[in-house]
Amino acid sequence: MNPVLGVIHGRTSLRRYKDHPISDQDLQTILEATLRAPTAGNMMLYSVLTIKDQTTKDTLSKTCDNQPFIARAPLVLVFLADYQRWFDYYRLSGVEDLRPPDVGDLFLAMDDALIAAQTAVIAAESLGIGTCYIGDIMENYETHRKLLGLPDYVFPAAMLTLGYYPPAYQPKFRERFDQEYIVHSESYRHLGDADLAKMFARLEEDFTPKNKFGAKNMGQFTYARKTGSAFAQEMSRSIRAALQNWPGGAD
Repeated sequence: MNPVLGVIHGRTSLRRYKDHPISDQDLQTILEATLRAPTAGNMMLYSVLTIKDQTTKDTLSKTCDNQPFIARAPLVLVFLADYQRWFDYYRLSGVEDLRPPDVGDLFLAMDDALIAAQTAVIAAESLGIGTCYIGDIMENYETHRKLLGLPDYVFPAAMLTLGYYPPAYQPKFRERFDQEYIVHSESYRHLGDADLAKMFARLEEDFTPKNKFGAKNMGQFTYARKTGSAFAQEMSRSIRAALQNWPGGAD
């Protein structure tokens, strides 16, 4: 296995960090790699916020689904889907009949932001710096917009916590679904009940009947904990609220 693949396969979400700030040199190395990420039309439809301020991290640890480890991370990066710059530039350039930004523009900027975030993750891992994705930054839109000073055509796509691995840390790797269920050839393969049963069999083996949701199987448990949860509903509400600032996508 070559070094790049070793970094990819060795990476795991890190929520416990060495009590040491990220060095300026390592941060700069991560950012330089991030800016080399693939981007639609070389437009770089994203911005990156570097957050070290403890008060801000304390707030994010509460607003992002009450996760205390966020406050303990030496560094937080917020990746923003950002079309503000280009629409400002279009205005400055005297573009005639400038249409308002639409939902397609937001989705394209989200792609750019997430590609940049994953590039930062791999760069950080190569330096011995662990990361954890925080999707909850998409929730509480009005609060995060004010906290981070976001203009209309900017949306928080993803957040990363970063920190050096603590001494003697033993990573835990969670198994992924088998390739046969995820990779399709030429066209989408809609999985039947038999395939679904095989795909999720390993998860069902680990299912604990005694749980706070009263779930009887892993499907019910995951729905209650994730898809049907209050935070999932808040995430959808926040995205709808943000779309009010993208006139073409507000209908």
